[in-house]
Amino acid sequence: MQDTTKLATTVMEDRNAWRWGFTPQAELWNGRLAMVGFFIALFLYR
Repeated sequence: MQDTTKLATTVMEDRNAWRWGFTPQAELWNGRLAMVGFFIALFLYR
């Protein structure tokens, strides 16, 4: 008798690969750069 069960292989995508759009990695960078800009503006206009 032949074993017909197939194992599901999961494909892991590279988390650091370049992807276009609103990805979680892009949102992290957006937040970081926004805070840097905010603190620079506070420093310049105080």
